[in-house]
Amino acid sequence: MKLIHVLAALPFLGILVGVGFANRVEPFVLGMPFILFWIVAWVLLTSVIMAVVYRLDPANREDGE
Repeated sequence: MKLIHVLAALPFLGILVGVGFANRVEPFVLGMPFILFWIVAWVLLTSVIMAVVYRLDPANREDGE
């Protein structure tokens, strides 16, 4: 499996599968229940991961002119 596909699957697994493991109120992180912090963190991480996928995707590379 290509690295791009693995990276693209991480947000899916982090948000949908990880919520089942992070389903607790305590501890509070930054004043938020842990589950809310988990979801917010994965939304932010998704943006970073998708930027990396975009940079690694050969279809998005420009050949020097």
